[in-house]
Parts: sequence; structure tokens; C-alpha cells
Amino acid sequence: MSESKASVIWQENKAFMGVSPSGHNVQIDADKEKGSSPMELILLGLGGCASYDVVEILQKSRQAVTDVRCELTAQRAETVPAVYTDIHMHFIVTGQDVKEKQVEKAIHLSAEKYCSASRMLVAGGVNITHDFEVVAG
Repeated sequence: MSESKASVIWQENKAFMGVSPSGHNVQIDADKEKGSSPMELILLGLGGCASYDVVEILQKSRQAVTDVRCELTAQRAETVPAVYTDIHMHFIVTGQDVKEKQVEKAIHLSAEKYCSASRMLVAGGVNITHDFEVVAG
């Protein structure tokens, strides 16, 4: 098991500076004035994790991908803790002659095997769904 260390430093009001294990700074703000909220960062982390997987898998399968976008729509519980209950991920994959079967396979592999964020959220009870479109370009 590997260990990661991060820190979060209070700045003012509801604003914090996060320092990632790789040393990068991330502005966090529960009021969303100076940065993203903690829950927004979880959603972005999921999108980033899955998008990385999809790009990597498509490139390895020799698909001529020029752009991948992941649009996430999420619902949260109305009571505290206001956890995500449902997240829908819509992938828009752009490229030359990109095969839909390959995109479907890449998304499935990410969701079921490779994306740590997705697996962790699903294990916590979040219902995550996916769909995609392929755009020539």
C-alpha cells in the first residue's frame, strides 16, 4: 500500500489552500468565491480520472483522438451530509474515424477497472452512469 501526504491550510473565511502530494496548490473555497468547493473538486477529480483513462485506452487502441471532453451532471442528497447520490458522465470524443465500439470499451474499462475515483465513489453508494458521442474532426 502506498502513502500520500497532502495538506490544507486555512486562509480566511471559508477559503483554504490545498497542497497536493505532488506539491501543486489548489484553491478551495466553500463559498466558491476564491476557488472550487470541496464537493466540486470531487466531481472534477472523477472527471479527470475517467478522462485520463479514456484517452489512454483509446490511444493504445490506435484511435486518432484529437479531443476528449467529459461533462458531468450530479445530484446531491438534500439532507446533511449532502453526498452525491447520482453522477452522469457524458463523454464527447473527437477524432478521425474513431470507432464507437472502442469508445464504449474505453469508458467501460475505466468505470469497471481503472478509475480509482469512480470505483471509490461507487463503493460508497454513488450511482454513476455514462454515455458518449463521437464527433468527426
